[in-house]
Amino acid sequence: MKLDESQILKVLMEWRNRISAATWLVVKDAHAVEDIFQNVAIKAITRNVEFKAEAALVSWAFITARREGIDWIRRQQRVSTGLSEDLMKVLEMEWVAHFDKTSSGARVEALSSCLDRIPDKSRSLLKLRYFDGYNCIEIAEKIGIELNTVYKRLSRLHQGLRVCIEQKTRTDSGHL
Repeated sequence: MKLDESQILKVLMEWRNRISAATWLVVKDAHAVEDIFQNVAIKAITRNVEFKAEAALVSWAFITARREGIDWIRRQQRVSTGLSEDLMKVLEMEWVAHFDKTSSGARVEALSSCLDRIPDKSRSLLKLRYFDGYNCIEIAEKIGIELNTVYKRLSRLHQGLRVCIEQKTRTDSGHL
């Protein structure tokens, strides 16, 4: 059963302090944190994204807030004075460990396993897009390929990861 608008807002408000704290680690600006949280809440209820569980919504909110924080830094032309990449990875592992206790834990574990199997070149592309926060135009310029090629590669990676995750979760739950 998908979460409705009021359930989404309720969950986000319950997690507001943690999401805001994680965002502050990226932007170090209280006003920006509030704006980013509001943007995340608006996106959660206005986009065509379905959340079937609280854990999926919370995970999405953390990732979206972090991306918005990185975008905010770029717009401000600031250098992040937040945590190092290594420390951010540790925090993300803690969040993942928390979600492992929920129904989305199998999917998070499957994603991790699937990411371990992709080539380094593909992993680098995903890192540029989702960890470093580059947009597709910036990636194309940075690695010297056509923009359309970036879109196609990311699309193939997303599709491959989706299939891999679905296969792993079916196998792990004994449905194959």
